[in-house]
This record gives sequence, structure tokens and C-alpha cells, in this order.
Amino acid sequence: MSEGNHYSIGFDFGTESVRVIVANIANGTVVGHADEKYSHGVIDRELPNGPKLPSDYALQHPQDWLMNLAQACDSAMKSGKCKAEEIVGIGVAFTSCTMLPTMADGTPLCMSPIFCDVPQAWPKLWKHHGAKRQTDRINEVARHRREDWLSRYGGTVGLEWFFPKILETLEESPQVYRAAEVWLEAGDWLVWQLTDGPWPLCQCRNLVRSTCQAGYKGCWSKRDGFPSRNFFSAVHPQLADVVAEKMPGRIMAPGQRAGVLSAKASELLNLRPGIPVSTAIIDAHAGLPGSGVYGNDTLVMVIGTSSCHMLNSAHERRVPGIAGVVGDGILPGSFGYETGQASVGDALAWLVRALGSSHQRMNEAAAALRPGCRGVLAVDWLNGCRTPLMDGWLSGAFVGISLTTQPEQMYRALMEATAFGVRWIVESLRENGLAVNNFIAGGGLPVKSPLMMQIYADVLKARITLPESDQSVALGAAILGCIAAGAKLTGYKSIADAIRAMARQRLDVAYEPDVANAQQYDNLYALYRKMTDANGVIAGVMHSLRSFT
Repeated sequence: MSEGNHYSIGFDFGTESVRVIVANIANGTVVGHADEKYSHGVIDRELPNGPKLPSDYALQHPQDWLMNLAQACDSAMKSGKCKAEEIVGIGVAFTSCTMLPTMADGTPLCMSPIFCDVPQAWPKLWKHHGAKRQTDRINEVARHRREDWLSRYGGTVGLEWFFPKILETLEESPQVYRAAEVWLEAGDWLVWQLTDGPWPLCQCRNLVRSTCQAGYKGCWSKRDGFPSRNFFSAVHPQLADVVAEKMPGRIMAPGQRAGVLSAKASELLNLRPGIPVSTAIIDAHAGLPGSGVYGNDTLVMVIGTSSCHMLNSAHERRVPGIAGVVGDGILPGSFGYETGQASVGDALAWLVRALGSSHQRMNEAAAALRPGCRGVLAVDWLNGCRTPLMDGWLSGAFVGISLTTQPEQMYRALMEATAFGVRWIVESLRENGLAVNNFIAGGGLPVKSPLMMQIYADVLKARITLPESDQSVALGAAILGCIAAGAKLTGYKSIADAIRAMARQRLDVAYEPDVANAQQYDNLYALYRKMTDANGVIAGVMHSLRSFT
């Protein structure tokens, strides 16, 4: 590697915005950073041209991903005073399962005048929950056929995953399904645009799909591939050849070079052409290398709008309720486990809006309360339950509300409920033979809310550390971009080498459990588990109430 500064860029596509960092490959120092909100935001009420959307829809505009990325990339480069020739690699982290239908040249179907007013032609954000019936159908068929791959996902295909959303399109808008020449994850689409586009310049033979996204959200494995044609035919006859006919491309792991920045994409981003681009990774999963983790048995909790908890292990176990175990799914040489909670930050944000308050006021008032919030207990399923029940039909609840209940009691109770949800996940992993020895909390919320992190430490009865970088997901993407550049350019022969050099945990902040609070939370957790019994009265009422929506 030649002398001088060399940088890798990390693109982090979140729910509301795209973040870009420019990191020094020698030590991971972030020299440039920018964040651009999507111009159209989350499209959940009506399409840009006016047609209203059904409830449970959450869509995005594909042009936002490229145009707002271009703005953020330019700003990050300028803020870091970086030169284009100093960039050695690019990594992409993206929310998942966010997916879309396109033409063979990469053009999203929603950009066609024919389909611009059809909701099913638009990219479906990870939290799009319109495919409930289709999810039930896929799970029913898989269980009836005793599909072996289902146990890798805790026995349940999730509502937010790839094939339920495709089946929803087939049943709701068959004309869109017929017109779609390519179905793919948004992270894979973005990498395709960078290396072979932007549309309409792309070619299917140059499309690279991520083992991370395919493995966790598309039921793919390195040994068996995607589920069989016979399975898809049993789900719906017209779905039989979806993989063969509508899912072209090579499958590669994060950190592998998907291609290099195309001439047109370099013009868009104001970078030089030919920069190596890594295969995409699920955004939360990038938080693992971005937190300085390259070994096994450490749970990395990426806590934001929702929460995704990842664990690498030397062992493959079939754990009920997990979102998936994938060999080399997060980092090579380990079995990567994904678990998660469908609603955390957005649940707290909803409560703040509903009560006309602010997070700052709520945090300050809630910090003065003791565990149990003076007799208020919450169920944190405001967007369904991901792990361990994998049930999008469930909803949230508060118990113990009275005429004297104050807003901060509900706020803290919701925080505590999300902590109980993490403890349930950890117990599930341990009960099935997996070690969980350390805890790291990344994402947006841990930095913003010390109160939440102390509650988590008390509930888990464990020490929690934080990544040194507040942008651990984007840094993880940058590390993968660095690896994609190759040892000749970077000097790193393995992902572990790059992670050791570029990422670590903070030394000045750690959360230790309070013994007295932990004892109180043991009692409260037992009550929470009674309330969240999958076959209990509360869950039954929640299912019944959905018929009134």
C-alpha cells in the first residue's frame, strides 16, 4: 500500500435516512460523515401521485436511495476533506427485508407510467406488514410438508421476509408479478446500481445477491439453495418458478467484491470509477464488525427503530423463534444467529407523540422512577412480535393503568418491556445450547438514552458496553468495503485483521447491573412472561381484535 491517507466509505441505508461515513482504513477513524433524510420518507399513507394505501403498508421511493445517497456522499467527502483518489473501497448496509420488483435492466417497476399508481410495484420497506395472510400460507405449507429448512428459522417464516411479500404481490396485483423480471433485496439492487448502472444500464448477469440477505430473509442456504420448486408450487401454482425465472444473479458473502464502481455511478457520487464495492449486508448485521466483534459468543444488540440482536457461534443449533441461523451469514467461519424485536425506538416515539411530550422530558421523569413504574407493566409488541414468537398479528398493551398514571410511568414501562424481550431472547439461545457471554449495544438509542441501557443491564444482570463509534453500522459497512478492496491495497488479509484495526468498544462508558434493581426485575420479568404467553388470554384477545381493524 502506498504512503498517505487511505479511506473506505460505508453506506448505511436506514428506515428514515441514508448515512455515509468516510473511515481511515489504518485505524477506523471517521473523518467524514453525513446523513440525508429520504425525500419521500416512509410512504405509508399514500403514493407520491396520490393513491391512498391500505393499513400496514410501508413503502419507499427508489430514487431517494440514489439521489439522497449522492448528496450524503458528497457532503461526507467534503466534511472529511477527502480526495476521490484516496478511496479504496465501498461497503453497503441496508435495511432488510426491504425489496422490490424491477425490469431486467434494473429499472424499478414503480418508475414505469404503467405501474406508478400500483402500490405492489413499489419497494416494500422491512416493516411493511401487508403480507399477513401470505405469511400464514407459507408457514402452513412448510409445516405440512415438513420442510427441513424451516427449523433454521425457529420454525416460522417471518412476516417481514422476502417470499411473503412476493406472494402478496402475486395475489393482490398479478399484473405486477407477471411484469417483474427481477425480484431482489434493496441492498442488492443498490450494489447492482453502483457496479453496473444506474438503471437502465444494468444487466442481470452482473447482479450479485448477498448471502446475508438471502440467508436470513430468503430461506437460502449454502448447502441447499432456496426452497424447492415443489414447495413454491404448493404455496401457489404461479409461484413455482419464481427462483428460476425472476431471481437471477450470483450469491456472494459480505466483504467479497461484488464489482467496481461504474463510470455512471461514479459521476453520480462524484467519486472515481473502479473503486471496489462489497456485497451488501443487512444493516444491523454490519453493526457486529462495526462494534469490534470478530469472535464468537458476544451478543451485539443494534437498537434503533426496531432492534436486531446478532450472535456468532462455533455451533449450529436449531433454536425455536430465532430469525435464522446461517453459516458464514455475518462473518466467515461462524454460524450467525439473528434475533430481533419489531418495535423499540418507534414504539417510544409513538408514545411521545401520543402524549404530546418529548423524549428528553420523558427520560428525565422516568429516571426518577423505580423498577415497575409504580405498578405499570407493558407489552412491547406495537409492531408485532419478531423473536421468539414470530407473530405479526400480536399488538401492544399496558397493564396497571389508573386515573393517577403519569406519562413517564408508561414510557419507562415500555423501556422495561423491550428489555424483558431481550432477556427472553437470551434465555432462548442459552436453553438451546448457545453461549452468550458478552453484550454490546449499538445503534441510535444506546447513546441517546443511558436510562434504557441501565435498565437493560439490570434486566439482563450483565455488563453492557458500547461501540467506540456512534456509527457502528456504517463503520461495519466501511470495514467490508475495505476487505473488498483486497490485501494489496489495504494490507488486511482477513476480516478479523481489519476489524481489530478499525473498530473497538468504548473504554469510558459501560453499564453494570444494579443488584437491587436486578432482583426487582426478576419478579417483573416473571409477570411479563405470564402476559406474553403465546397461548394465553392476552395473545388470544390481540388476535381477535385484528378483525376489527
